[in-house]
Order: sequence, then structure tokens, then C-alpha cells
Amino acid sequence: MKKLLLSFIILTLAVFTAACSSASGGEEETKKIKLGVSGSDTRIWDFISEKAEKEGIEIEVVTFSDYVQPNVALAEGDLEANAFQTVAYFDTFIEEHNMDLSPIATTVLAPMGLYSEKVKSPEEIPEGGKIAIPNDASNGGRALLLLEEAGLIKLSEDYDGNLDLNKIIENPKNIELVEMVSAQTPRALPDVAASIINNGIAVDAGFNPTKDSIYLESETATPYVNIIAVRTEDKDNETLKRIAELYQEDDVADFINEEYKGSMIPTFIPLSDIGW
Repeated sequence: MKKLLLSFIILTLAVFTAACSSASGGEEETKKIKLGVSGSDTRIWDFISEKAEKEGIEIEVVTFSDYVQPNVALAEGDLEANAFQTVAYFDTFIEEHNMDLSPIATTVLAPMGLYSEKVKSPEEIPEGGKIAIPNDASNGGRALLLLEEAGLIKLSEDYDGNLDLNKIIENPKNIELVEMVSAQTPRALPDVAASIINNGIAVDAGFNPTKDSIYLESETATPYVNIIAVRTEDKDNETLKRIAELYQEDDVADFINEEYKGSMIPTFIPLSDIGW
């Protein structure tokens, strides 16, 4: 009878312990995060997701086909974070749309490139040639800086980095700039002398930026470093901060360098260096 009573007590304690463990097991439960990106290339986040999973963090990568919806979805609470945009684009976008979002980490520099089916260098672009550029303020402005760096135009000293053709003070070849939605710039190649294409869009179109561009943006273009963004109210969220830390580890930098061979440059700099 004593043995039976002892067995009953042990069983009761086991059930009670299991119940308590289940009730207080929030710390052990998988933390699920939806993270938005633009384009179909998710290799970096697939790599980071495997690391995060070992720490009980499940990252669901949600892909978008444009540069607007990832921020809209984040602001509306459909995502916990996104990682697709430069800080220059981000600053302009949140000001224009009055969104309360903040960066929590820098990630990569994806160099913008000048591409052509007709010439092999910027110098070969003919008099009066057409060049397609993105039509949004940030990427279009970045395109003008790239054209200046390539020696095709000169911008005024007060140029602020946003798209404004009136800031071109020298255009010795009388180049005609054709503004269009970023996603259309690869399709314009047959109809123009050259086209400036964002890195992610170029990759989606089948280009290798380091091999196929006729001119590539320099590595010092810090306004165009990409970021992880969250709602400002969540910028101190421990799970999101941990994902940012996982991104900036050495093995991720090694993966990016090996996988992208220079078309993506790991750029883990303090937020203060990009004005945050």
C-alpha cells in the first residue's frame, strides 16, 4: 500500500512539474518573425535563418516585387522587420509617407551599376546617347552620382543626393536621361545606350554586377548601405536585436563574400555613421 501511495505521489509530482513547465515555457517557445525583402534572392537570409533557428527564432522571409510594399507592410504590422533598402531611400520614404520606422543594423552595400548592350565603357557612350535611370528620388539621385563618378556629367556643389536633373551643370555628351520605374531599367537596355540598374534588380534579371556592368559604384557610397528596419516601437525588441547581431557575425560576412564575389559587400558599420 505504501509503494502504491509513493508511486501515486511521484506520478502526481511529474504531472504537476510538466504542467508548470508548459505554463512557464514561454522562454522555450519558438519566436516567429516575418521579415520582408524585395526580389527573389533570399540566400543571405536563408543562411541567417538556419543560425537563428538554433536559438529558437523562426524567420519567415516574405518576398515583394517592389520597393514600396515592404515598408507599408512593416508599418501596418504585417511584418516585424524588413531588409531591402538603402538608408538614403529609407530616410526619404519614411519622411514622405510619415512612417514611424527605424533602422537597427547595417547589412550590405549592393553596388549600383551602369549596364549596356551596345558599349563596353562609359567613354564609349555616344553624343546624345540615352541612359535609363530610376525615377524615384533616392535611386535616381544615386544614379546621377554614379554618372558623375563615371565622368559623364557634373553636378552642382549644393546637390543633396535626390533626383533633380536641374542640378546637372555639365553634360558634355548631351546625354538624354530617361526616367522610369526601377524594375523597368533592365528591359530598357535594347532601346538605350546604357541603363543604370539597382543591384538586386540586376541580379534578378540575370546579371552579375561585377562582371556584366560597364561601371560599378564605389565601395565608399555609405548613404547607400542597406539596413534592417523595424517599427520604432520595436527597435529595442530583444529578438529583433539578436537577428541583427546574427547578421553582423563573421561567418555571414564570409558567406556573402564567397556567395556574391563582390556584387554584395558586407558593410557592418555603426548606425551613427549613416546618420542614426
